[in-house]
Order: sequence, then structure tokens, then C-alpha cells
Amino acid sequence: MATTKLTTKKTPAKTLVAKADTKKTLVKADKAVTAIVKAPKAPTKKELAALKPKPVVGALVAKFRTHKEDTGSTEVQIAVMTEQMEEVSTHLKLHAKDHDARRGLLVMVGKRRRLLNYLRRTNEATYQAFIKELKLRK
Repeated sequence: MATTKLTTKKTPAKTLVAKADTKKTLVKADKAVTAIVKAPKAPTKKELAALKPKPVVGALVAKFRTHKEDTGSTEVQIAVMTEQMEEVSTHLKLHAKDHDARRGLLVMVGKRRRLLNYLRRTNEATYQAFIKELKLRK
């Protein structure tokens, strides 16, 4: 049976001071890491999109209505649909693989196109003023 000799080394004072400095450095580093972790993070794309103010449909209706009780005229429908399309296109910038939303956007584009064609057929002057106001044509 081999016996091992236990030796106790006495550490010099310089080593103790170095170890104490290392502990202080580690404590400082730990505090710095904690501060970084607890620091407010930059907002993600989703959070930025959620913070974007969204105009209320009521405000669009009030702006584009043709008479006091108008809620469904062609102009109002096109204005509301344009706002919805902008929201969906913003969503698609964040979620490129959302094919259901993409199809919904295409359906809205077609419906708005039909409404604009109807407005052009029935009232050309209103149509021209309306597309200028909504900035639909360049």
C-alpha cells in the first residue's frame, strides 16, 4: 500500500494579495455583467410595430364621408381598406412566411381596385381628387 505524503504549503503574502485582487476584479466584472443584463434592451421589430400609432377607423370615416350619416360609401370603403392594407403589409415585413396574410392582402388589393374602377366610372372628378389625397398614384 502506497502512502501519500500530505504537504501543507504556506502561501506567501504576495499570492494572498493577488487572490484578493482577483476576487475584487471578479466582483466588479460580475456587477458589470449584471448591469448589462438588467439594462433595457433595444426594442424588437415586433415591439416597434406594436408601438406604431394606428389611426382609428372612425377618424377615416369622418374624413372621407360624403354626408353626415355616411359609413359605407365607396370613398370610405377605399380609405379604410387602404389603411388595413398598410397594416397587413407591415405585418408581412416582419412575418415573410405568413402566406395566409399575403393572400388576404391580395384579396384586399383586388377589392380596392374594383371599388376604384367603380368610382372612376361613376364620378371621375371625385376619383381624381381621391387618389391624390390617398397618394395612390404617382
